[in-house]
Amino acid sequence: MKRYYSKKAFIFCLDKFIMWYMFELYLFQWILHDWDNEECIKILQRCKEAIPPRAKGGKIIIIDMVMGAVTNKHVCAVETQILSNLLIMSLYNRKDKNECEWYNIFQSASFTDYKITHFLVTLSIIELYP
Repeated sequence: MKRYYSKKAFIFCLDKFIMWYMFELYLFQWILHDWDNEECIKILQRCKEAIPPRAKGGKIIIIDMVMGAVTNKHVCAVETQILSNLLIMSLYNRKDKNECEWYNIFQSASFTDYKITHFLVTLSIIELYP
């Protein structure tokens, strides 16, 4: 079974806009922060086509940073987010998104509901529902 999923993940990496398979859940961990908003919307729209409705268990989980949202308001937590964002900007010419930017992406991709749970110091789990 693991080999089956790894093949699917490999195919996904080859072409993010063509190869999609029907799963109840898609997981993006540290993926969407590499893409600009328009490309994130395209990726999520393709996911939405492939997942079943929420009533049948369909959802997308995004593990990524939500700028400005930290579980610990300690100065080190905020500095870690800022330094991570500087790294993303220097490597990919992108930036991490705040909750408002995530919301706009989800609305543009026609998703109806989402839930953000902050964990660790700087990461968040975003559950996205069709």
